[in-house]
Amino acid sequence: MKILVVGGAGLIGGHAALRLAQSGHDVVIAGRNAPAEDTPLGKLPFQRLDFVNDDPPADLLSRFDALVFSAGNDIRHVPKGADYFQHVTQANTIAQPRFFAAARDAGVRTAINIGSFYPHVAPHLLDSNPYVRSRYEAWLKTRALACPDFKVVSIDAPSVVGTVPGQISMFAAFVRYVEGRLLDAPVVAPAGGVTWVSTDTVSDCVEALLERGETGRGYLIGDESLTHQQIFGAFCEAVGKPAPPVSQDEHPILPDISLAWGRGNSLYFNANPQDAAMLNYRRGDVLRTIREEIVPQYAGASFPIRLDVF
Repeated sequence: MKILVVGGAGLIGGHAALRLAQSGHDVVIAGRNAPAEDTPLGKLPFQRLDFVNDDPPADLLSRFDALVFSAGNDIRHVPKGADYFQHVTQANTIAQPRFFAAARDAGVRTAINIGSFYPHVAPHLLDSNPYVRSRYEAWLKTRALACPDFKVVSIDAPSVVGTVPGQISMFAAFVRYVEGRLLDAPVVAPAGGVTWVSTDTVSDCVEALLERGETGRGYLIGDESLTHQQIFGAFCEAVGKPAPPVSQDEHPILPDISLAWGRGNSLYFNANPQDAAMLNYRRGDVLRTIREEIVPQYAGASFPIRLDVF
């Protein structure tokens, strides 16, 4: 199958692109910035694409059987000086459905959206948080494009932990922070917690839904419900440090704007067991991913990190 992965140079899209390529698919990744050439992602064909600001390229889209869209915008994607909520509304509510419509019209048969868990488990945020509303409206408009010749499904994921070989992700900052090499301050964990999945789990679902997803469905997935102290504790343990104390203050690595459900609160849920069985995604994979994949990749590394993008 010929598959275009939009956001394929990022964490979730990049992991899915590599998985699909390893499974024998013909994969092209697309985004604003190409991955480094000397990385596994850099060996995949790359197409420069700005779906937010440019017209969807029909000539490009017509080459593909399937689309995996992992380019939903959040605080990390806002151009410097731009208004956060105006940007996510433009990118998610307007530009994403426009891109999916172009894919449908170009003859793409299957489209997978990497969506958000918020509308499922925290619908009260739709009225108060423009980011959450933008992700929900993006899916409603995208879902409405489904037709007999265009299957559209969504993987609605909570917080995602993982890594891609050769890529610098937000979790590089987590590692450097718990090593004590990022900030001149004691290591602490925020209060509260959330449900997580690993990138391997998301990629499991991408593969499953390409084959047997029900069009128009948003599949809520989830693995481990963990406190932030447990998450930061896993990072600390992996670098040989004790578990951090909990702080009620705004956290430098998980600032308040990234916690839509509110500082100090928890947002846990259980995924639908029938959907989990159908998708057959791996479980118990979050803490393992931290210990065995993320920390070994980033521990002791000296590349520059921009703290302002997290």
